[in-house]
Amino acid sequence: MAPPAVVENLPAPLNSSAEQPPLFDGTTRLYTSYACPYAHRVWITRNYKGLQDKIKLVPLNLQDRPAWYKEKVYPVNKVPALEHNGKIIGESLDLIKYVDSNFEGPPLFPDDPEKRKFGEELWSYVDEFVSVVFNSFKGEGPKLLLSNHLENALGKFKDGPFFLGQFSGVDIAYIPFVERLQSYLSEVWKYDITAGRPKLAAWIEEMDKVDGYKQTKTDTKEFVEFCKARFGAQQ
Repeated sequence: MAPPAVVENLPAPLNSSAEQPPLFDGTTRLYTSYACPYAHRVWITRNYKGLQDKIKLVPLNLQDRPAWYKEKVYPVNKVPALEHNGKIIGESLDLIKYVDSNFEGPPLFPDDPEKRKFGEELWSYVDEFVSVVFNSFKGEGPKLLLSNHLENALGKFKDGPFFLGQFSGVDIAYIPFVERLQSYLSEVWKYDITAGRPKLAAWIEEMDKVDGYKQTKTDTKEFVEFCKARFGAQQ
């Protein structure tokens, strides 16, 4: 069971004029962006496991990011990145598993062999799914997403509404992109991704009840306006 909800006063994003926090001083830091779906995954992981006091958020303004981040912290210059035990670790999917394995809190992957196998299948597909999501933002055939892959995957286990029955790291890997996809297609294409997909609708509804997730949800209006500006509002 996840720890009780913790309501945080979120720090403001750091821009190019901000000073660098001390590096490798024993503090575990998650360099993130509130708007980035990849970073969103690790933020959910941190919150769900109740690590708000163990992992400090260091949000960055990605449109005006500090030079010291690339020069001294993470040369890849992307988020998320985790500062832990004298090293910097990146890549969101790797970090879900890293945080799960190296910190306390409820486990994010089941012991059941069948569920673990199916979870790995969904894990291996997520990058392809994300690619199709971004193509939909560009107006390149959003209905490609409507292959019912997620609807079918959500019907695999009957002991809960999540991909593996109970909440897991697989849900975390997908939800930031589904959240943004749903808001964008609804606003720009007037399309409801849950129409005719009761399992997907139930999954989104249940995700909205997960404390570790609902505290991190994106400002959908802001996100849609960003996509319209970046990709153009295709009608």
